[in-house]
Amino acid sequence: MGTTASAAPQPTLHESFHGNGMTDSRRSQSSASFQTLSIHNNRAKSIITNKVAPVVITYNCRQEFQIHDDVLRTNYKVGRISDYMPEHYLVQGSYFMVQDVYGKADVLNTTGSYGAPNFRQSKGSHPLYGMGQPSLNGFKQVLQRLQGEGHQEVIFFCLREEPVMFLHLDADFIPYTPRRKENLHENLHILERDVSSESLELIIRKELHDFAKLNENVFYVYNDIEHFKGEPQKISINCEEDIHVTEEVYKRPRFTMPTYSYYRMPLPAEGAPLEDVFDVFVNILRENPCLSLSRDASQPLPALLFSCQVGVGRTNLGMILGSLVMMHLTPASQETSPPAEDHVPDKPKMDFQVIQSLISKLPKGQEVMEEVDRAIDLCSEMHDIREAIYENKRKLEGIGEDYQIQGSSAKNYFLQRTLQSLERYFYLIVFNAYLHEQYPLAFACSFSRWMCTHSWIYRLLSCMNQSELRAPADLVTKGARVLVADESLAPDVLSTIKEMKVANFRRVPKMWIYGMAQPTSEATGAVLAYLTDEKRKHSSVLWVNLQDELVLEANGQIFCPREPSRVDQHIRVLPSQAHQMERLETGLKEELVGNQKWVEVILEQEKQMKMFKSCVTVQEIFHLHKSSHQGLQYRRIPLPDCSAPTEEGFDRLLEAMKSCLAEDSLSAFVFNCGNGKARTTTAMVIAALTLWHFNGFPECAEDEIVSVPDAKYTKGEFEVVMKLVRLLPDGHRMKREVDMALDSVSETMTPLHYHLREIIISTYRQIKSCKCETEIQALTLKSLLYLERYMYLILFNTYLHLEKRDSWQRSFSDWMIQVAAQAGVYDLLNQLGFSEFEDLRGSTLSGLRHRWLKQNHHDLPFRGEFI
Repeated sequence: MGTTASAAPQPTLHESFHGNGMTDSRRSQSSASFQTLSIHNNRAKSIITNKVAPVVITYNCRQEFQIHDDVLRTNYKVGRISDYMPEHYLVQGSYFMVQDVYGKADVLNTTGSYGAPNFRQSKGSHPLYGMGQPSLNGFKQVLQRLQGEGHQEVIFFCLREEPVMFLHLDADFIPYTPRRKENLHENLHILERDVSSESLELIIRKELHDFAKLNENVFYVYNDIEHFKGEPQKISINCEEDIHVTEEVYKRPRFTMPTYSYYRMPLPAEGAPLEDVFDVFVNILRENPCLSLSRDASQPLPALLFSCQVGVGRTNLGMILGSLVMMHLTPASQETSPPAEDHVPDKPKMDFQVIQSLISKLPKGQEVMEEVDRAIDLCSEMHDIREAIYENKRKLEGIGEDYQIQGSSAKNYFLQRTLQSLERYFYLIVFNAYLHEQYPLAFACSFSRWMCTHSWIYRLLSCMNQSELRAPADLVTKGARVLVADESLAPDVLSTIKEMKVANFRRVPKMWIYGMAQPTSEATGAVLAYLTDEKRKHSSVLWVNLQDELVLEANGQIFCPREPSRVDQHIRVLPSQAHQMERLETGLKEELVGNQKWVEVILEQEKQMKMFKSCVTVQEIFHLHKSSHQGLQYRRIPLPDCSAPTEEGFDRLLEAMKSCLAEDSLSAFVFNCGNGKARTTTAMVIAALTLWHFNGFPECAEDEIVSVPDAKYTKGEFEVVMKLVRLLPDGHRMKREVDMALDSVSETMTPLHYHLREIIISTYRQIKSCKCETEIQALTLKSLLYLERYMYLILFNTYLHLEKRDSWQRSFSDWMIQVAAQAGVYDLLNQLGFSEFEDLRGSTLSGLRHRWLKQNHHDLPFRGEFI
C-alpha cells in the first residue's frame, strides 16, 4: 500500500509555555473531518470503504493509499492573532509560525553579500566567524565564501535551543520558528529535557504537514509582526519534503565538503551555559585533531563558525569560547594584534567583589581574566559582555522603585539582567582556567567533574549579589524598612525567659554546651552570672553569635531591620563576614541615635512609632560585659539558616573552640542565633563532636528497633547518605557518632520539634500536601538543604577523625578540596536528592550550582549598590 496519514504524537515543550490563555482557540475536529474528506474527494478516482480504513485510488491510478483517522482524531487546536485575522491551526496547540529573522535585525547588512545576517569575522588573525540565522541558500553562500577565502576546514556550531523549521518558498527554504501569541518576538526557550531540539523539530514538521493536508496544502505563517500588513501569509506545503529541519540544512554539506563539521550546541539566551554544555564543547575539542595541542602547527587552523538567531548574544558567547581555544592553540608570538582603533573608550574594569575573589583564588587568576578580556575585545563588534554588565548595573541603580516592565518590578528585571551578565563573564574566566589546566592533559577531566573538584567556585557564584553591604543606613529612618522586635520573631517555646531572661535557653546533657535565642544586654548578664556561679564556676566562656542579619538593641529590646511587606523574611548579608556586619550595625545605630526620628517598629501584636534614646550593637553588649567577666570571649560567626555551614563556617567554629580549649579545657560554649533553633542547634552539634574528639566519645547505645512510619528515614538512612557512608573510611561509625550528637542536642528540645535529622523526611513529606508551586519549590529546596546539612556533619566528623593526628592543622575547607573532592564527595552532593522517592533527572536543585544559588536568592527589593 502507499503512505498512511497519521497524527503526530503530542510533543513536549516547557509547561510555562502552555495554557497561555488562547481565548480564541478551540478544537476543530468537525471542520477537520470536512476538510480532509474534501481533500481526498478531490484527489480520488474512487474510494473503497472497508472496516479498517477507506482505500483511495487517485485519478491517474498511480497512487493507492488508506485514509486513517489519526489526523481527524488528533486534538489539534486553532487560533488567531486578532479578531480581524483568519483562524488557523496552531503548532503544539499554542504557537504561531513566525519568520525567524526580520530585516532590521541585520545591523551589519550582510544578508545579501554574505548570505547571513550580521556575518562577521573576529578582530585579529583567528579564523573565527559569527552570524545570524541564514536560509538554506544563504548557508550555502556562507560556506562558499569561507572556501573562497581559503579555509580548508570549517567547523560550524548552531547555538540555538529553540526549534527552527525551514519552509519551501520559491527556490529557497526560509527559517521560521514557533512563537507565543503574547510575545511574537521572543523565541521559545527552556524546552523539556526529555525532548531534544532535533526530535521536537521532527514532531513539528509532521504537524505542519498534517495542518496543510487539512487545509488544501496551505499553512499560515507570519512575516511582518510589527505592522501585520497582509498577515498571515499563505505558504504551500505539498509534502514533508517542503519542510526542512535544522539537521538537514546543516548536515548535508558533509557530502560535498568532507572537511566540514556540524554541531548543535544550544546556549542560553541569558546567563552562563550549564556545565554539560561546556562538556559538549570540550568533547568537540577532543574529537577534532585540528583543535588539539598536538596538531600540526604548519597546517592552518580550522574556521570556527557560530550562529544563533540574530547573531548577537549567543553567537558572541560562542565566538569568545572559540577565541579562547584559538589563544591556547596559537603561541603568543604568532598572535596578530588587531589594528588600533581611533577614539576607543576605556573598557570598564571588572572590579566586582565576586570577580576579584575569583581571580585571587585561581592559579594565575589575573592572567586568566586578561585573556578573557582580550577574547571579548576581539569579538566585540556586535556585543561586549562587560559593557552589558555595567549598562544593566546603571539602569538597576538609577531606575525608580515604582517603574515596571511587563507588570513586574523594573528594578528586579535589571537586577536579574545584571546577575546573568556577570554570571556569563564569571564562567568565561572559570572555563579559561579549566583550559589552562586541562588542555595540556588532553581534557582528562570533564568540565563538570572539574567544577565538582573546585566546589568553592559554586560558593562564590552564589554570593554574586552583595548589594546589602552597601545598603544605606537611613533605610529605617526614611521608612523604607521597619524594625521588627525579636519577641515576635523568637517565640519562647522552652519557657526560659522568666528564669534566664532569654528565649529557648538549653544545655546539652553532660556537656558545657549551651544554646539560646538572641539575648539582650540584661539577658547576657543573667546567662553569664549563671555560668560563673558557685555551682558551675566557668572561668572561661566562648560566646558565638551566629546571626547573619543585622541586630541591634534599642530601648532594651532586640530589633532586626526588615522589609515592610516581608517582615517574616530575614535580610541576609552576603558574604557573611563578621567585621562587615558589625560595621553595618554601627552605621544603623548611629543613624537611629543621631537623627532622633520616629521610626516604625513591629512588636508582637502591633505596629508602633518609636524614638530610641539608647541603642547598642551586639558587639558593644559583649564588650561591656567583658569588663566584669574577664574570661569571656566573643565571636561573630554568621551561619546560614536551615542549611549546612559553609566549609569556612566549620573552620571558624573549630578554630574558635580550639583556641579556647587551649587556654581552658573546662570552657563553656554558648551559641545563639535569632530564635535559638536551627543555626544554634547546628553549632551545638558541631561543638559536641569537637569536644568528644578532645575528651573521648561516650559509649554508643545500640540502635532500637522502631516500627513507625518512615523509621528508616528518621534515622537518616537515605540512599544518598548511605552512599556517602560506604564511601567514607569507617563510614557507619562516622554516621553513628553524628546521630548520637544530634540525639544528645535534641534531647531537651522536644517542645521545639526540631531534630536536625528527623526534620529531613518530615519536611519532604509536606510537599505532597502543597497545592501552590511556590510552596512546593520552597519545601523541596529546604528538604534538600536539610539533607545536605546532615551529610556535611558526617563529613566534618570524618575530617575530625582523620586529621586528629596532625591536630587539625589542615583546615576543613582544604581537606574537602584536597581529599574529599578527589574521592567523589562533591559528585554525590552534585546529585543530591531523594532517589528512593523520585527520579532526579531534570531536577535542577539536585546540583550544587542551582541549589546554592537558590539558597542565597531572595525576592526582596534591591536596596543597596551592586558591587
